Amino acid sequence: MPDGGEPRSIEIAESLGAVDRAQWDACAGPENPFCSHDFLSALEESGSVRPDTGWLPQHLLLKGADGRLEAVAICYLKGHSMGEYVFDYGWANAYERAGGRYYPKLLSAIPFTPVTGPRLLTRAAPDPAAAADALAQGMVELTERLGVSSLHANFLPADQAARLAEHSFLIRTGRQYHWRNDGYASFDAFLDALSSRKRKAIRKERRQIAEAGIEIETLTGDALKPSHWDVFYRFYVDTYDRKWGAPYLTRGFFELLQDRMRDRTVLMLAHADGRPIAGALNLLGTEALFGRNWGCAGDYKFLHFELCYYRAIDFAIERGLARVEAGTQGEHKIQRGYLPVETRSAHWLPNPSFRDAVARFLDAERSEEARIQDLLNEQSPFRKV
Repeated sequence: MPDGGEPRSIEIAESLGAVDRAQWDACAGPENPFCSHDFLSALEESGSVRPDTGWLPQHLLLKGADGRLEAVAICYLKGHSMGEYVFDYGWANAYERAGGRYYPKLLSAIPFTPVTGPRLLTRAAPDPAAAADALAQGMVELTERLGVSSLHANFLPADQAARLAEHSFLIRTGRQYHWRNDGYASFDAFLDALSSRKRKAIRKERRQIAEAGIEIETLTGDALKPSHWDVFYRFYVDTYDRKWGAPYLTRGFFELLQDRMRDRTVLMLAHADGRPIAGALNLLGTEALFGRNWGCAGDYKFLHFELCYYRAIDFAIERGLARVEAGTQGEHKIQRGYLPVETRSAHWLPNPSFRDAVARFLDAERSEEARIQDLLNEQSPFRKV
């Protein structure tokens, strides 16, 4: 920790249940729902995050002389690299081929959530910059004390990535696709900003959904009922069974979401012939709608685009939100108005040889990312001004 000033201490919390909700949320601020005590504790209490699934909470709590919580670093001891969305499997294989043990590792991230947001929660600190430095130093010291291979912080805002770089973290960049609200009064106003060909294509996709007799309801707040989660969870589990194996989130997580965060939850449900056929789960921040999970009971052309992209835009315009973040991957999002944006992660690697090898890899990867970004920018669906 920095020298001088009031004495502080850093403690480790292995459960959010041991941390006062109001003090945690004062550190987190209201902007990002995934950093809230409600969301993170729901993951733990529902059994979605627990040591035997490879997630041991190791949250760093920075406390002032009076014992008040001033800042937090969200942190987990990880037994694997699943549920992170910043892929380091190649690094793990290389480390272990060289005779090392890559797992466990330390991770600062939101489990199962590829959404950019603060990992160093410093809103309640009298000096947020000094608190961030103390937390960064504390994470490094915890990595050394545990004797683990590495420390990673995923989906960082630019300022926190820059701060961790000052603490000798290597910075890695990636890409997502976000929709930006340019003050549109309606979905048609957004379409008017697109090239004629892209505008017609989107209208055709939306029209086919309507002509198929599919009806969609948008549910949030008290309109959400336990029966909606029964339906959505079936879609969620079915999607994981078909694509990725065991689902990360338990049914109990959605019950806690209903209990604690229904005003920050937006569920789009699609119906055909009076029965639910698909759903898309979103979380609501103060400035953005965050698309998280989707599931469908069959193969319905264009339904994924309607539920996950177009209805999210409708909602954002109605609520005056600045953007929609629709999750990872998917260059197909560009033609639907979701443009590429940079994401950042930070990596502290104590082994000098391993660090040098990863640094060389990241240099080459950044050059390739820049080249791809230039190509993607040329695919923008918006009319040239």
